[in-house]
Amino acid sequence: MAIGKRIRFFRNRKGMTQKQLGELLGFLGKTSDVRMAQYESESRTPKQDLVKEMAHLLDVSPRAITVPEIDSYIGLMHTLFALEDMYGLKIGEIDGEVCLRLDKSAGTTYTTMFDMFHAWQEQAARLEQGEITEEEYDQWRYKYPELDTSKQWRKVIPSQELSDLILQDLKPKSD
Repeated sequence: MAIGKRIRFFRNRKGMTQKQLGELLGFLGKTSDVRMAQYESESRTPKQDLVKEMAHLLDVSPRAITVPEIDSYIGLMHTLFALEDMYGLKIGEIDGEVCLRLDKSAGTTYTTMFDMFHAWQEQAARLEQGEITEEEYDQWRYKYPELDTSKQWRKVIPSQELSDLILQDLKPKSD
């Protein structure tokens, strides 16, 4: 989840408006909601000290707001927390082992994620059974979904709104 969506998620979780959060951060009354809207839409990226202040006001770790880096265990944990928020990924226990599972009550998200996880599980099983090599398995993972043969995917033409959002995300950010 991108930083703007994380800010919005935690702000809404606290029941705050953009204006309220902006004012608590010290932005002037008339510009407080505009400034927060810019951060949430990602037309501006908050500096690290501002992220820390937002995190304090929202009662979360700064790592929960920023895009997590999975190169550390803490970053990985915050990535998993974000996946829980976005896709209903849940942690549980089966036969005394910790496991991650999909939440069936997530509806369409569950179905989509199930299909993707099932395709992944099929390839992992093929590797374990010696039907494919580790190189073939890696190629499948690193080119996914291009080499996916599970037939779970259909060609989808994105809406103009989605295309615009993707292009917006690709633009360099500053501030």
